[in-house]
Amino acid sequence: MLFNGRNFLSIAKLAGTSKQLLRQFWYGTPAQMNVDMKGRDLLTLQNYTADELKYLLWMASDLKERIKHRGEHLPLMQGKSLAMIFEKRSTRTRLSAETGFALLGGHPSFLTTQDIHLGTNESLTDTARVLSSMTNAILARVYDHNDLDLMAKEATIPIINGLSNLHHPLQILADYLTLQEHFGGLQGLTIAWIGDGNNVLQSFMTSAAKLGIHLRIATPRGFEPDLRITKITEQNSKEYGTKFLLTTDPLEAADKANVLVTDTWISMGQEEEKKERLKAFQGYQITMQTAKSAASNWTFLHCLPRKPEEVDDEVFYSPRSLVFQEAENRKWTIMAVMVSLLTDYSPQLRKPTF
Repeated sequence: MLFNGRNFLSIAKLAGTSKQLLRQFWYGTPAQMNVDMKGRDLLTLQNYTADELKYLLWMASDLKERIKHRGEHLPLMQGKSLAMIFEKRSTRTRLSAETGFALLGGHPSFLTTQDIHLGTNESLTDTARVLSSMTNAILARVYDHNDLDLMAKEATIPIINGLSNLHHPLQILADYLTLQEHFGGLQGLTIAWIGDGNNVLQSFMTSAAKLGIHLRIATPRGFEPDLRITKITEQNSKEYGTKFLLTTDPLEAADKANVLVTDTWISMGQEEEKKERLKAFQGYQITMQTAKSAASNWTFLHCLPRKPEEVDDEVFYSPRSLVFQEAENRKWTIMAVMVSLLTDYSPQLRKPTF
């Protein structure tokens, strides 16, 4: 039987173990990490320290265990409201934010381009100031990352990046939580990214080294990540003692990797480039042949939605694929972000090993 906290609780109860011992095993003390993120923005993971990233993952694990598995009611957002601005359509970001905030007792307000013409009928400055007076936080899914920077400058409440052309931090937190749950830790893992040098990759690049994760990236020529972010990644790798590889060879990137990751090759707004992109990405589909180069315990991640040219069915639906666990974890990590930025709540369960 796989040993975990829930198994321990069940066994200990049957054995008549005291409630005090159960609590000592499973519950930690809130002061174990000296982290305070209340009132902060979350625009990019580059602005968060290693301890802060670990704290967010700890918070997500805490909320998931207490609410999903233990059935506890935690109305931590009672009386609070969230403005959700979506220039781009979404399944996982919308549902994870909307249902997660409501589950915590808060009121989310979903605003599309039909409801609020961001920067068109009303300036970004005015929008940020108005929403600051009516809500407790703004989650914005936008095309241009500069819009988030301006909103953060003008708002008096936290701004959370639900996706921009440069970063997708909420997705990467979900990926890390998924890997934490699967491997039992993150330190020393090697992630191989095979695909486009996009916003999802760039959020990996600005955070992986802080968690002791090695990063191997394969992109076609002309589709590399932003040069500024590449330089940041190189600096982070030196500082934290991790390995970083940038190549055009998918098999070289996959070599001995614990995690194979890809994403859509054609993001929203790039539809006119489809023919050119499909040609450029020939040979980048992740298959079992790709996995032969990976470590024996390899897993697969994809932030979804997925297209067969990016990864074949044999990998995508295999037992090695964590994509649906990864999708669910978007909810718990976004809840962790909300709780960390808007409340004084600290995790009550034991801190995971990172």
